[in-house]
Amino acid sequence: MSALRLFRPDAVLVVRGDLLDDRWWDALESRRVRRVTWMYDELRRMSYDPEVLGRIGAVATYSALDAEELKGRGVEAHHVPLGFDALQAVVPQPVRGISLIGARYPSREAVLRRLAKADLDVVAFGRDWSRHPIDVIRTGSYATPGIPTRRELSRGEAYGAMRDSPATLNLHGDQDGFTMRTFEAPGVGAVEICDRPEVSGLYEVGNEVLAYSSEDELVELCRRAVRDPRWADGIRARGRARTLAEHTLAHRLRRLEQLWA
Repeated sequence: MSALRLFRPDAVLVVRGDLLDDRWWDALESRRVRRVTWMYDELRRMSYDPEVLGRIGAVATYSALDAEELKGRGVEAHHVPLGFDALQAVVPQPVRGISLIGARYPSREAVLRRLAKADLDVVAFGRDWSRHPIDVIRTGSYATPGIPTRRELSRGEAYGAMRDSPATLNLHGDQDGFTMRTFEAPGVGAVEICDRPEVSGLYEVGNEVLAYSSEDELVELCRRAVRDPRWADGIRARGRARTLAEHTLAHRLRRLEQLWA
């Protein structure tokens, strides 16, 4: 609120926003501030009151399903995917195995174990995966995942690890929209292997990114990425070119600016 009073903006981008109370929305309305709220999570994970959703103005969400539901409620809603931060510096991180960067979920652990069983080198990065004593204590993740792991990375280091590994996995959980990883991996020049073939709505599968429908297909894609670097380099180059042309955060901000008008 103090920033709103101090800077008196003409337009405001609210990110998620479900923890803001009525005073915030009242202040925007009283000052006639143009605004749009961008949601990077599902409505079911947020604490919005239906009445608030009806008064906050234009809503952009990474979930196409939520966008349709909100429209059905009479809310001005738009599907705006997430994107790649092309301004983030990449820190080189040579990685031998197929990489996964993110939270440790049982489904992800099972996938990595399957790849390791197929004699593929894999490595998982993150505090939940890490066997470093400090990480084990602070997360309570005492059970070993049974695969090579490393500690949590900064965003620049994560970009480097994705780019510098033979391929990187983009494994979704209970999510309607596509995660930031969907755009970050090809954006930095990585070989992205996605668990959702419907990524074809954003990239050309098999040419710009890879996607699989079964574990056997995933194993074969990983094997080819390792043994055929020339083929993999083509995926890297085309995925990066497509991302920089269409899927950066700058592209998304231009779309959000249109909603301010």
